[in-house]
Amino acid sequence: MSGETMIGVIGGSGLYEIDGMEGAEWVQGYSPWGLPSDAILTGRLDGVAMAFLPRHGRGHVLAPSDINYRANIDALKRLGVTDVISVSACGSFREEMAPGDFVIVDQFIDRTFARDKSFFGAGCVAHVSVAHPTCPRLGAACAEAAGVAGARVHDGGTYLAMEGPQFSTLAESRIYREQWGADVIGMTNMPEAKLAREAELCYASVAMVTDYDSWHPQHGEVDVAEIIATLMGNADKGRGMIARLPRLLGAERAPCPHGCDRALENAILTAPDKRDPAVLARLDAVAGRVL
Repeated sequence: MSGETMIGVIGGSGLYEIDGMEGAEWVQGYSPWGLPSDAILTGRLDGVAMAFLPRHGRGHVLAPSDINYRANIDALKRLGVTDVISVSACGSFREEMAPGDFVIVDQFIDRTFARDKSFFGAGCVAHVSVAHPTCPRLGAACAEAAGVAGARVHDGGTYLAMEGPQFSTLAESRIYREQWGADVIGMTNMPEAKLAREAELCYASVAMVTDYDSWHPQHGEVDVAEIIATLMGNADKGRGMIARLPRLLGAERAPCPHGCDRALENAILTAPDKRDPAVLARLDAVAGRVL
């Protein structure tokens, strides 16, 4: 089924608004999973419905482990979002992925451990595939838009999600880079990407490089002052990227050619007569299509 496109942007460090939205209004998103990070800015850009959610809250009040990822994704789905663009700061494990560059992430290594990672569980068990956790169609649009906005773009990369809030030790940084083959590191894309897949939302991750983590012999440990300085330049290009996405994606939404919007087909294993009604009530937005 086709319908209307609604682009949901989850803004990370340094990105707290979308410029030029028509009818812009902050609305309090609702979710039975708790409170989202902040109110959600809604409106239209070039005729396409938009929603913007600051991941850490305005003023950066939430640490990565304190973000209610389930409420964020559920609230966006309830608003009608079809495509989620995650924008976040990251460290780089690759010399060629330099501070100021954008990486269109296509794989993740999840090292987080203190977060609720699924909408499903006791009362309604489901297993979705995250073999390919991002949407290639959406990622390609982000790559094109970021390039036009003046960013140096790397198409494809593996994002290691760490718990934080501390940065890596030198030993950890070396392991992630040399043994595990990660390209960038951050603290916020997991379980966000997994939850977006469970909610049948197309998801793209744009990682904006701010530093070289701690592995680089010429750069030493991560310096927050340098990160903030790089963030400011990245944020300008990030806003330029977002401004170009509505025209690339269009107002009419066709079914995802990669099946992101049908991820729950055959995923729910709990027999209908064994499903907990209270759990099903909370899943009405995420899984209402198949329940």
